[in-house]
Amino acid sequence: MPIESPYPMISIEDALAIIQNAIQPLPSINIPFQTAPGYVLAEDVFANEPMPPFPASSVDGYAVVAADGPGKRRIVGDQAAGYMAGIEIEPGTSARVTTGAPVPPGADAVVMVEEAEVIGDHVEILARNIQPGTNIRPIGQDIEQNQRVLAVGTVLGPPELGLLGTVGRSNVTVYRRPKVAVMSTGDEIVEPHEQPAPGQIRDANRFTLIGAVRQAGGEPLDLGIVRDKQGSLQATIERGLTEADVLLTSGGVSMGQLDLVKPYLASRGTLHFGRVNTKPGKPVTFAVVDGVPCFAMPGFPVSALVSFEVFVRPALLKMAGHTNIYRPREKAVLAHRFSHTAARTEFQRVVLTRRADGTLVASTTGFQGSGRLLSMVGANGLVILPHGQDNYEAGAVVDALILDRVEMEDGVDKPHVSSL
Repeated sequence: MPIESPYPMISIEDALAIIQNAIQPLPSINIPFQTAPGYVLAEDVFANEPMPPFPASSVDGYAVVAADGPGKRRIVGDQAAGYMAGIEIEPGTSARVTTGAPVPPGADAVVMVEEAEVIGDHVEILARNIQPGTNIRPIGQDIEQNQRVLAVGTVLGPPELGLLGTVGRSNVTVYRRPKVAVMSTGDEIVEPHEQPAPGQIRDANRFTLIGAVRQAGGEPLDLGIVRDKQGSLQATIERGLTEADVLLTSGGVSMGQLDLVKPYLASRGTLHFGRVNTKPGKPVTFAVVDGVPCFAMPGFPVSALVSFEVFVRPALLKMAGHTNIYRPREKAVLAHRFSHTAARTEFQRVVLTRRADGTLVASTTGFQGSGRLLSMVGANGLVILPHGQDNYEAGAVVDALILDRVEMEDGVDKPHVSSL
């Protein structure tokens, strides 16, 4: 009689809900703001001072009294950026000012150098319509005192770092990035620099998953290759549970006698699910052991990477404090016939392009075998072919997960804002 799995088959939606219910953001840490790109704020940031903190000139020119109108002014001094010159403007006088410089007391407008002509110690103002406030940035124009400039949950990038510097926040509180222990299992696997013996192959999954962890903002811990022996497997899993926030394995989750990962995780903690109605990746497993989320990926390289995209990446982003954790999803038109079996929902690797009318079009990357990593190379999307229907014909409209930049069919880049 065929061996039946003790783990019930659950839907993709149920699996994602189980994971999200079990995952929480990691504790916050305080770090120098220069080292914070990519981190997520764990605090609101407020400005203690207005910006600019004084009336500042927005141009190089001459500080004047607007009511004087056009005509000659006596130049009483120079006011450059970075200091207070101690000069004061009265009707009939002016001062040279540079961009960003404080506007001298008494002046209420700045005339650009292009609208003035210097004659000895006087300047001829040529501008005809001078209004109070012209070319002056008032106090607090950019940032008001006590204004919230960045909110909890903000992903820190170049503009946000500039704001932190502007408001004087040399340190900032952010959510910690998850440390992810990654291991491959199997007697048949050797390191890339080794020559495989008959019946062996070089390890691909570990490096694929380490790269995916880094791309998702996690910090990988390489646990190497673990042989299909109970003691070795247990020791490595325990090391991962001790040293990392997440355990990520590949291989050893099917129905063979040497598939030992699931039983051990079940013996140590709560195994939430061991099979999902998805292709590739049916035996993907999720457990929590001593508070550590554990994801056991299938052994085929594409199964491992697609399972990571669908189930692990959102979890790592949530742990790092992100709220936008899923890949963008759009409707896509299939460019040709896609082979599909009705039993499982399938994620097929595709190249997405966009027509001039905005329509997203999906073309296969070729043979979709679970061991063929080439089907992921160059793929910028995954089309979702739901269970319950056989082959999908050209022109069918399905959902697509966008993994990378989408280009126009004529080769012109189409801007696309991807979530983290």
